[in-house]
Amino acid sequence: MSKNGLGLHVVLTGAPGCGKGTQARLLKEKAHICHLSTGEMLRAEAAKKTPEGLALKEVLDKGGFATDEMIINMVSKRIDEADCKNGFILDGFPRTLPQAEALEKMLDEKGIKLDAVIEIQVPDEIIMERILGRYACMKCGQGYHDKYQKPQVYGVCDKCGGTEFYRRIDDNRATVQNRLVNYRALTYPTIPYFEKKGLLRTVDGTGSIAAVAAKIDEILGIK
Repeated sequence: MSKNGLGLHVVLTGAPGCGKGTQARLLKEKAHICHLSTGEMLRAEAAKKTPEGLALKEVLDKGGFATDEMIINMVSKRIDEADCKNGFILDGFPRTLPQAEALEKMLDEKGIKLDAVIEIQVPDEIIMERILGRYACMKCGQGYHDKYQKPQVYGVCDKCGGTEFYRRIDDNRATVQNRLVNYRALTYPTIPYFEKKGLLRTVDGTGSIAAVAAKIDEILGIK
């Protein structure tokens, strides 16, 4: 599957905190394709002070999920934009079996076929440590971690020099546990669904960021 980005359509899946977002951002740069994070898209919507945005914010803050129809419509419109013409990485979507089926139908209507669904596997205890320790620069959004990825200068963003940081309100132990329970019940059934279609590839996500990225590159044939 040596695509080098041209027409490459990939789903990155796995439990919350498995590293999907980090790997998607790296893959975007190497393959020159669009990174579609439904989580970020939904948080942007939730930040809007509309009744829909406020209702969505309440759901997300409790570790819940948006409706399938809302997400499918949002993803469909985004895929039609010019920067996705060479391909895309879906990060955090589909979250449920109905979403997986709706995604396949929607892509089929657009004449698009997925190249791979890559599941990043990480044990729950490591996921908890990763999520509870992560934070980001308020100015540019660069991500950091209390243990694994500290700024080179304490309290100063490596990327933009910002000195204010934030943690997501839903990055707390109770909400993370709830999200893991939701993942097992709602998202995990998509794994055998994609496996039956011959699309599923699995990657051990417990290694370094670079090691996991190398495994994903190998799967996708990216040099």
